[in-house]
Parts: sequence; structure tokens; C-alpha cells
Amino acid sequence: MTIYVMGHKNPDSDTIISSIATTELLKQRGLDAVAVKQGDITPETKFILDTFKLEVPETLTSVSDKEIALVDTTELSQLPNDIDSAKVLFVADHHKLGGLKTASPLEFYGQPVGSTATILTNVFASENKNIPANIAGAMLCAVLSDTVLFKSPTTTNWDKDAVEKLAKIAGIEKPLDLGLQMLKVKSSIENDSATDLINRDFKEFNIHGKKFGIGQIELIDKTMADDKKPAILEEMKKIQANGEFNTVLLLITDIMKEGSELLVVSDDIPSIENVFGIKCDENHCAWVDGMMSRKKQVVPPLETKL
Repeated sequence: MTIYVMGHKNPDSDTIISSIATTELLKQRGLDAVAVKQGDITPETKFILDTFKLEVPETLTSVSDKEIALVDTTELSQLPNDIDSAKVLFVADHHKLGGLKTASPLEFYGQPVGSTATILTNVFASENKNIPANIAGAMLCAVLSDTVLFKSPTTTNWDKDAVEKLAKIAGIEKPLDLGLQMLKVKSSIENDSATDLINRDFKEFNIHGKKFGIGQIELIDKTMADDKKPAILEEMKKIQANGEFNTVLLLITDIMKEGSELLVVSDDIPSIENVFGIKCDENHCAWVDGMMSRKKQVVPPLETKL
């Protein structure tokens, strides 16, 4: 039976590349596996796949009665609606545990590192399996993307060691130079609509019974989004109303300045301000110095301080 390998909705580079890497791992075990995705890929991910001549996974949004391997999430809100009727055999993830439940034991790899691709690098090594050079190059990019060239507070020595190992396999002499090229592609937003930008990396969370939508845009310079912010805020308000969200947040992360403008649309803005120690201006916006990671610096404070 085919094992379908997938990550979260609105897939980022780590999700797509980790799906491809896990598929390769399972195939080397002699299993029938195929990488799939739940949504469109980002320009950054397209750059990575094109650079290393890898195919874009097919789209799969219903998994009823299928065997599944999950990467980069265990949050029910980020999985297919019928995930409960699938058989989850494998999980590799670097986030907090979500609401996923399984009827039988599964293979699980979880580690507090900057990227799921880092975890998979270690799994390949532990099984003495070889990572093909093109997949290694793509995994390297996934690590650098999720750790924002090692600037994110989620970065660990495991991530740096993984990039070093993957660079040797892929024959990449200057990984950070490649990472900078990749982030320049990510920062090209001239032709993107407000909806496109919000949905690039948008995730849903249930926090204390309230529905939160949290997106992130990573740019070399946050001012690149200045002209689009009014339209982004209007779209965030529509998303809040149409999706029945209590709060919609968007981080416009400045990679070089190492911080984020936090855009807030909420039924209770004072509570959000209190959580992060900020004061929003008339445009629902506040600069938060050092805020680089949704996973480590946004979701945990919401869960502990609201």
C-alpha cells in the first residue's frame, strides 16, 4: 500500500523538502511512498526545487483510508479534515505536539531544533542511509530557510551540524551564500497580492478555546511591504470575519534587523498587546525587536499569558 508523505496546509520549504526527504528514506527501506502537498508552493520553494531539479509534489487534500507519513506538524487544524480516518505511520516534527491521535503505535521523531530537515538528516545517519546529493542540497536550504540563516532563536547546534553535513554531500562550498539567494527570492513580493502574502505561511491554532490565525512574511528589508500594508490589514479583517477567528496576526519579519512588525486584528487588542508588551499604533502595527519565530516567540506566549 502506498504511503503518502505530507506536511501542513500552506506548505513552506521545510514542509515540502521534508516530505521529499522522508519519501526517499521510506523508499530506501523498500516501501512504496510518494510525497504530496496540501497547497501551492511558495516562490522560495520553487527556487529550491528548480535549483536541485526536484519535482513538485502532487496535491492531496483528502486522506481517508490512506496510510500517511507526516512531517512538520501534528496540529489538527493544519491537517486534512479527514485525518482521523487515515492511518498515520510516521511523524517527524520540530514543533510542539498538536492534537493528533492515532489508533496504533507509530514511528515518531521529535526534536526541538530549527527545522524538520535537521531531524531527517539525523534519521538518515542513524540508519546508515545515503542522502542523494540533490535532496541533500534541498534539505540544506530548508534548514537555512526555517532558521532564517541561523538568525532565528530556534537555531541549534544540530541545525548547524546538519547544514555542514548536507553541504558536503551536495558539494556546496558556501551554504550561506546560497541561503541569501534563496531569501532574496522570498523577498520578491512586488507581484504578490495581500492574500498571497498572508497565505504564504499562515497557520491556524486553537488557544484556550479561541481560534487564532498567525502568518509570517520574511523579508530582507521590512519596508519592502510598506506599500502593501493597508491592503494586508483589510485582508486580515476579512479573514478574521470569514474564518470566525478571534485574532489574526501577521509578522513582517526583517531578516537583517532581526525583528518583526506585528500586525494585529483582534476582538481583544489590549490582551494581545499585554502578551507581547507592545502598543499598537493606529494601523494595528507594532515593532517587536528580536521577534523572528512564530513557533518559539509568538505561540508560546499566547498559550501561557492569555
